[in-house]
Amino acid sequence: MLSGDMEKRQQMKDDLQRCIDAHKDELHSLSRDIWSNPEVAANEKHAHDRLVRFFSQDQTWTVQSHYKLPTAFRASWGPVGGGVGDPVLNVGFLCEYDALPGIGHACGHNLIAEVGAAAAVGLKAALENQTELPVPVKITVLGTPAEEALGGKIELINAGAFADIDLVFMAHPAQQDASFHPCIMIEEMLVKYYGKASHAAAYPWEGVNALDAAVLAYNNISVLRQQLKPDWRIHGIIKHGGEKPNIIPAYTELEFYLRVPLPKDLCDLKAKAEACFRAAAGATGCQVEITFPTPTYYNILPNATLASLYESNGKALGIHFPEQTAMNYNHLAGSTDFGNVSFIVPGIHPFFYICTDALNHTEEYTEAAGAEKAQLYTLRAAKALSMTAVDVVCCPDLLKKVRDDFRLWVDITFMSAVNMKV
Repeated sequence: MLSGDMEKRQQMKDDLQRCIDAHKDELHSLSRDIWSNPEVAANEKHAHDRLVRFFSQDQTWTVQSHYKLPTAFRASWGPVGGGVGDPVLNVGFLCEYDALPGIGHACGHNLIAEVGAAAAVGLKAALENQTELPVPVKITVLGTPAEEALGGKIELINAGAFADIDLVFMAHPAQQDASFHPCIMIEEMLVKYYGKASHAAAYPWEGVNALDAAVLAYNNISVLRQQLKPDWRIHGIIKHGGEKPNIIPAYTELEFYLRVPLPKDLCDLKAKAEACFRAAAGATGCQVEITFPTPTYYNILPNATLASLYESNGKALGIHFPEQTAMNYNHLAGSTDFGNVSFIVPGIHPFFYICTDALNHTEEYTEAAGAEKAQLYTLRAAKALSMTAVDVVCCPDLLKKVRDDFRLWVDITFMSAVNMKV
């Protein structure tokens, strides 16, 4: 690459860093406000309004509130650069902002919202004075609610929200920095047993005990775990176990999560779990109803080019990346609806340290996500994302590699699950 091009990209990266630093107090206020007003999935009215106000204060952004979902939004800027008639490269940044029931922002989604906003504002600062970009570039920020439940991104995919987006960037807080870490598929199973109520002391033989079915089902799954592959997970609860001890329960309900690394494994695990649930019904004489109430969250497809660029930019900012094997599933992360996005748009979902060893989904992590000391690390991740976007929009060869990586992993995945619908 010509030295002049390198100097231009570095100047753009310097510009975006200065911009993010200049807005750090405003960005911290945004994050803290969302953290202080936790809202569970699909109820993020305050967070939605706060983010809409954040982007609306700069009239160069075109902001759409309640975009396709009641608590989703879209903010767009551009396009700039490129030639007349050239196809626009639309760079997307995603904001999450739903909290967990009872413990607030224990997964740090307030920081995800801040990273997305900061990275987008930074990229805008890097691009707005550029007239010789190789392609016209547009920036789109999508507010994506309901990640912890319901799959907001999946609903937005189905509604066409990602149809015009070419690249997606977001980052998630964790215990250490990583340009890629496997996030696995998840399928929710809701199991309902229907029996017959009767007096538990006077004439229990007249009853059909739905709680017995639930207990057998739970134990069946526990026994099944011995035969599961090391990277498969199944875990659940009894949501409803009966009304009173002196009534044979006529109805019980269980909720289970099935997690696997790859699509080809999901059908096998579902069949095994379903056999456990139906066996419990047969043993007790109950009727069973098995449903899948929420969309399947897919695994995240890696993108080696984006991961390498993010690491390079992160290291320039002082981020330390521990050694990791690219596809090591021995230390699995959780699941996210970003996985579904990664099947339709090239993207990256790195993790970033926020100055705590606390684990996600704990009260300690809630406290850490709202702490001022998390800000340095949050804005550093935003800068690394934005700098990575600069590399891609300024270099057609890198953009081609990103797209090639995306097609490679989509092809590999579909070869092992040809009937899977994306």
